[in-house]
Amino acid sequence: MNTDPVPDRGIWFRVEAGSTASAVRRAAERLGAQLGLGDARTADLAIVAAELTSNLVKHADDGVLLLRPVRREAEAGVELVAIDSGPGMADLTVSSRDGHSTTGTLGIGLGAITRQASWFDGYSRPGKGTVLAVQVWPRAAPEQSWVGALTRPITGETVSGDGYAWRTAEGRRQLLVCDGLGHGSLAAAATDAALDAFRRAPAASPATVVGHLHRAMSHTRGAALAVAEPDPATGLLRYAGVGNISGAVVDREGRRKGLVSLPGIAGHQRPSVREYDYPFGSDALLVMHSDGVVDRWQLDEYPGLTDRSPLVVAATLLRDAGLRRDDACVLVARAAS
Repeated sequence: MNTDPVPDRGIWFRVEAGSTASAVRRAAERLGAQLGLGDARTADLAIVAAELTSNLVKHADDGVLLLRPVRREAEAGVELVAIDSGPGMADLTVSSRDGHSTTGTLGIGLGAITRQASWFDGYSRPGKGTVLAVQVWPRAAPEQSWVGALTRPITGETVSGDGYAWRTAEGRRQLLVCDGLGHGSLAAAATDAALDAFRRAPAASPATVVGHLHRAMSHTRGAALAVAEPDPATGLLRYAGVGNISGAVVDREGRRKGLVSLPGIAGHQRPSVREYDYPFGSDALLVMHSDGVVDRWQLDEYPGLTDRSPLVVAATLLRDAGLRRDDACVLVARAAS
């Protein structure tokens, strides 16, 4: 039996057979114990993990599930994100009611998930598939984050060279997406160095923070990266990028405006760094991703998706635009008041 701790980056499971359910449940129980979730909530978590996996086996095509810890201030919980390209559902709310079934079963799976979860969100479209995001906390769920993000390693690797982080530094809310050159452990080491430097960076403009990261990464193979700073007081987004990190501001209707990154490699040579300002209204979304995600997505093709949580938006884009032949990272953030 695997007793290794679940890393903060989480574990991806490809769910193709019922036998995966026991592996997901054991890992979820292990993570619950690791985080001090308590016996009762760990038992609830096991039910959620089993039902999510069962749904993927019964209904999904290309079903995958991410299990990872999630933290808010001094408390930790467990997050599960189930993603599939199956038949989808016309009405996720109706499908979550006990007794609703499309396969002749009792139809209690989604109902059980929503009852045991501290927080639940999802998005589904007929013919496109479903994304379900669930959190289980020791007590009531804290206020949900204004940011949602996921990374997935290239097929065949266990670690991703892509990464993300966000912070609040002296009132500045800033976000980072980073893509270490190549794949595997050396790419991950470059990204880890960027994430560490970002957390310790001075409370300064995105361009200044990018320069700080560049100097801190000189011992690594380097990375493409971008730093964004939404400013609700001015209704602007400040953005500075080096290399092929893609960014876009998306309005409520799903229309997008691309953000500019300059050529270069952070940590190598001396890249040109320039900061740009963009309108960023209260109902806007910021989407940032690595080149492991094809930059041809359009949120206006997903009715109602912009109303869902940033995590569900990110997971949907990762499913439909992510490349299996590369590390992939998607971050989505709302304008915060």
